[in-house]
Amino acid sequence: MMEKPEELKLIDENGYRIDGRKKYELRKVNMKVGVLKNANGSAYVEWGKNKILAAVYGPREIHPKHLQRPDRAILRVRYNMAPFSVEERKKPGPDRRSVEISKVIRGALEPAVILELFPRTSIDVFIEVLQADAGTRVAGIVAASLALADAGIPMKDLVSACAAGKIEDEIVLDLNKEEDNYGTADVPVAIMPIKNDITLLQMDGYLTKEEFLEAVRLAIKGAKAVYQKQREALKERYLNVLQEEE
Repeated sequence: MMEKPEELKLIDENGYRIDGRKKYELRKVNMKVGVLKNANGSAYVEWGKNKILAAVYGPREIHPKHLQRPDRAILRVRYNMAPFSVEERKKPGPDRRSVEISKVIRGALEPAVILELFPRTSIDVFIEVLQADAGTRVAGIVAASLALADAGIPMKDLVSACAAGKIEDEIVLDLNKEEDNYGTADVPVAIMPIKNDITLLQMDGYLTKEEFLEAVRLAIKGAKAVYQKQREALKERYLNVLQEEE
């Protein structure tokens, strides 16, 4: 979190945030499934100003073979930010943050994927951030979950995600870039909504116990709203497939 300029107000006296939203409003979210012909499954998510592409390949044979698991597939996730995704050009290739977020996203997705059905194989998930505006890890989880479903990978449920945080002493939903930079805390959460299982829970910043619980509840509510959009995007994809086959 950065020190906020004194003249910058993240919430005005009427309760409106810097981008015109109220405290508990999501940014605009659009999703499209099946956007890459050469992948087994793919999805594209626009979330606020975030633009994120996810592709899934597999199950497929692992190389080198010593990585194989005799009882299950392994899920491999690569999260990457394109050099042009941020205002100051990012150095190409993996860095410490992208490696960490790759592991976080893999941990969020693994509980949903039925890996035992595909021993000695890998399922590879690639997440490319084309434009970043805070919340790329939760948007990446949402895109990757859609791409896995599009690839026909058996799953216990879709994984959905959202973040809440604290700005100007208020708990709010779905922080944008300015709020993320100058806010007090950020709490990303991922869930499997059918059973209300939490697969990711992190916190960056400082909150009281009561504030933390409020932020988690709010993030879960946001994730459930995103989950409905995921379902709609998948329905649209397969309605289009059926129409093409007719």
